[in-house]
Amino acid sequence: MDDLARARELLAAHPVVDGHNDLPWALREQVRYDLDRLDIATDQRASLHTDIPRLRAGGVGAQFWSVYVRADLTGDDAVSATLEQIDVVRQLTERYPADLRLATTADDMEAARAEGRIASLMGAEGGHSINNSLATLRAFHALGVRYMTLTHNSNVPWADSATDEPRANGLTRFGEEVVREMNRCGMLVDLSHVSADTMRDALRATSAPVVFSHSSSRAVCDHPRNIPDDVLELLPGNGGVAMATFVPKFILTEAIEWTLGADENMRANGLHPLDSTPRGMEVQRAYEERNPRPIATAATVADHLDHMREVAGVDHIGVGGDFDGTAFVPKGLDDVAGYPNLIAELLRRGWSDADLAKLTWHNAVRVLRDAEAVGRDERARRGPSNATIEQLDGMR
Repeated sequence: MDDLARARELLAAHPVVDGHNDLPWALREQVRYDLDRLDIATDQRASLHTDIPRLRAGGVGAQFWSVYVRADLTGDDAVSATLEQIDVVRQLTERYPADLRLATTADDMEAARAEGRIASLMGAEGGHSINNSLATLRAFHALGVRYMTLTHNSNVPWADSATDEPRANGLTRFGEEVVREMNRCGMLVDLSHVSADTMRDALRATSAPVVFSHSSSRAVCDHPRNIPDDVLELLPGNGGVAMATFVPKFILTEAIEWTLGADENMRANGLHPLDSTPRGMEVQRAYEERNPRPIATAATVADHLDHMREVAGVDHIGVGGDFDGTAFVPKGLDDVAGYPNLIAELLRRGWSDADLAKLTWHNAVRVLRDAEAVGRDERARRGPSNATIEQLDGMR
């Protein structure tokens, strides 16, 4: 049996839990949630990285759908937009019940796998979504959100982003309270996008395992969105999981400078760099034709996973592709159908079936289960926090 056939066989038994997919935002941007216009039960490769046939072909068994909203949406506008993102995930699970099952617990994930359905979880991307409100955080959890990325590309008043100028030098007192309240809810603290100091502060503040939903190794590619080795070394003691991303500018050194030029070209055309509309994709493709981009491959991602396994251990790694949240993807990982190519590459490198089963399925299920257990313990000991940012950080 060749490596690709072995990979598909392994994924049939131990499917991928992908930590991050931006399909909900793509549906917002392209068709304003009109699911008749982008029916993911059919092949949508002209517009999307994701549809149900390709999820099936890729061996995806559970997907954290990002209920991301852009950071230029603030205050109540950010809260409302996040609610709309949550709503479309629920619409998807109701529209395609033979394929997708809404999941809010590790047991739900296992039940979906037993039924042959894709467990559909939600993760909020960026603390701006809660508008400095712990009650809003709890409401998102009640609606099914199971992780929150503390920041996106910009700082929030209580936490520093990896790609903004430091202001809090990590977490403020209110930021630490956000982490504690997430622990109490049983919501995973997601440390992708945050600064290294925020990572370290959150790991000190948390009583539950953390997750990096889509971040790779800074030692392999020196980009601030990636995880330094000293932080990876803390994961065994914390119990968390770092899920390697596929975004070329985060995993291939040569792609960093190229992407800065591509982003500036988008702005020059009056578009946000993350614009995923047909117009945005047209501008990106035209730039790429004029400026051939450095090509990442499945082997590039495997280099990161090799290093992350060496530093953090095989029990603390996973994958988070960021499909439909990036204009460019590695060769061989062109869409959600590409996971067998990555697993085949790891097989060629000598990864065992047991280690690959941890990477694809078991680690992610365990980290959610452990966060749930911490939440039950915390709720038995204390009630919800009503602290405000004004009280803890003195902000008005």
